[in-house]
Amino acid sequence: MKTMSDIQPGQGEEIIEKEARVTPRTQSRRVALQALYVWEMTNEDTTVIIKNFNEDGLLVDLEFDLFKELLTDVSRQAVELDAVYAEYLDRSVMMIDPIERNIMRIGVYELKNKPEIPYKVIINESVELAKRFGAEEGHKFINGILDKVSKQLRSLEFQAK
Repeated sequence: MKTMSDIQPGQGEEIIEKEARVTPRTQSRRVALQALYVWEMTNEDTTVIIKNFNEDGLLVDLEFDLFKELLTDVSRQAVELDAVYAEYLDRSVMMIDPIERNIMRIGVYELKNKPEIPYKVIINESVELAKRFGAEEGHKFINGILDKVSKQLRSLEFQAK
């Protein structure tokens, strides 16, 4: 296998990076993010999105219940979730890239509704989503905002550290 230093510009070969095994929960978040993006861009009903993702073979190696919960509940509560982190923004929610907006929604949703998951894990998962799918420096933005939100929503957990 060739490395980056073996390839000259213009040779047109793709370097495939090996990724560590992804947990089903992480995969659920990744696919939910992609589905939320489809939902936001098309206004498609979430049941249709689930059906299409299933037909396309995208619902494998994940926790289906978590994927479905994130897609349906985050899409249903999008306005409320946006309001939670909006106060920490220097621009309107709609000025944020749709990928990063939906990563933020997933993070806020889990901070609010998944007390069994430590806030640090939720922030880390959100940062990893941003590194994989977001803009180049988007993960720093996500980290900063969700850190502030976690202080608000998980104050007891935050104080206990």
